[in-house]
Amino acid sequence: MSKGKEEESLNIIRGGEIPSHVAIIMDGNGRWARKRGLPRIAGHKAGMDTLREIISCAHEIGIKVMTFFAFSTENWKRPSWEVRFLMTLPEEYLQKDLPSLMEKNVVIKAIGDLNRLPKRTLRAVNHALQSTKNNTGMIVNFALNYGGRAEIVDAVRHIAGEVAGGELALDEINEQLFADHLYTRDIPDPDLLIRPSGELRISNFLLWQTAYTELWFTETFWPEFKREHFLQAIMDYQKRERRFGGIKK
Repeated sequence: MSKGKEEESLNIIRGGEIPSHVAIIMDGNGRWARKRGLPRIAGHKAGMDTLREIISCAHEIGIKVMTFFAFSTENWKRPSWEVRFLMTLPEEYLQKDLPSLMEKNVVIKAIGDLNRLPKRTLRAVNHALQSTKNNTGMIVNFALNYGGRAEIVDAVRHIAGEVAGGELALDEINEQLFADHLYTRDIPDPDLLIRPSGELRISNFLLWQTAYTELWFTETFWPEFKREHFLQAIMDYQKRERRFGGIKK
């Protein structure tokens, strides 16, 4: 995208409704690498460059929350060598990028069953969480060892425990209370979900939270997903009419 075209896109976006929360399934790293005769880890490495570019673009636009699906509960099924490599990426990314994220006043958050992460990975994540907790800018939320069904089961388990312990009555359970027991209790539901790579599914990602989220798919693999694709997704979102089950007069 030329500089002039990008500036035109940015002006259009700034004149419309900017989504508060954008979620992205970072998909297609392995297939991107295979098409180029490269090992899968090369795709994951290239995907980190895309991550940096999209965070920078989102910050520039003024998006309040970005959630990135980094590692799912199902990803443990991958070959052990690939899982080991994937577990090094959060540490590598956060060590290198934490200073620039601090400069941007970014708040790092993480959702999922973090206790299963390797100690070095968990230590790097916790360091980023602590280092940025007093920041007040854009939230960058990483889903690590995350599964939407597991999240819902965890919420049910906690609510059932509160009912059994007499802390909560059955008739007090409603949608808001349930949402307050999810990993995302302190951030709004996504307005827009982006999935690169040509797959047309949400793959167990934010199942409760995406009930009324706008979906945007592209065949572009994540390592080649650039600012222009992100800006196009935002502009397409701005053209949609969100009725949430009602009718706009």
